[in-house]
Amino acid sequence: MAQELITVVEQKKLKKMKFLQILTKASTSRHNRSRVFSIAANGRFFSDQAHSQSHRRSSFGIAFDIDGVLLRGETPVGGSPQALKRLYDESGNLRVPYVFLTNGGGVPESERATELSKLLNVPISASQVIQGHSPFKQLAKRFENDLVIAVGKGEPVAVMSEYGFKNVLSIDEYASYFEHIDPLGKFKNWSNKQVGYWKSRHRKVDPCSEKVQAVFIVSDSIDWSRDIQVFLYLN
Repeated sequence: MAQELITVVEQKKLKKMKFLQILTKASTSRHNRSRVFSIAANGRFFSDQAHSQSHRRSSFGIAFDIDGVLLRGETPVGGSPQALKRLYDESGNLRVPYVFLTNGGGVPESERATELSKLLNVPISASQVIQGHSPFKQLAKRFENDLVIAVGKGEPVAVMSEYGFKNVLSIDEYASYFEHIDPLGKFKNWSNKQVGYWKSRHRKVDPCSEKVQAVFIVSDSIDWSRDIQVFLYLN
């Protein structure tokens, strides 16, 4: 009887030990699964975080001057093309936004962007080019249909037209309508050639009968003596 009692007690102990082993194993298994889940979750979090970081906007941008910084004439300075390429990711997407900020001008931003793209071997849009006359865009609505004069070398009329000005004349064309407005005009053979070109263009409105509402200095004048005389005449 005593032997049977001992056997029963031992069996109960064995069952209890086995049960405890099962609980321990299960607990360990759940712990491991929890750790695996935690690691997987954290891995997914870090992966998502890295993905998010690669697509989020940069916290800073760069404004580059052009002449003497990135280009000297039409020749890139140092490793400027390689430096600009580092602002893009492997897929060609822009990682760090940048613009070109220059007091030069005389040509539309779209034309300058195309030129810079070829010289620096990176894709550049017109919105990344800010020239000395770029703020004139803000006045396009105000003077949209008014007669305005564009002064400067290059393509001042093309610049203003691209901004939305619909009734713009270059200073050369406007001056050509007034024979004696420039006292030194007879000594400027190049000016006479321009007069012939401008007067061959067809205009719906005669500038002589329409008041000039604004004058825009798009770039450096090529004939300040004549231009100042015209400005005085407008007053």
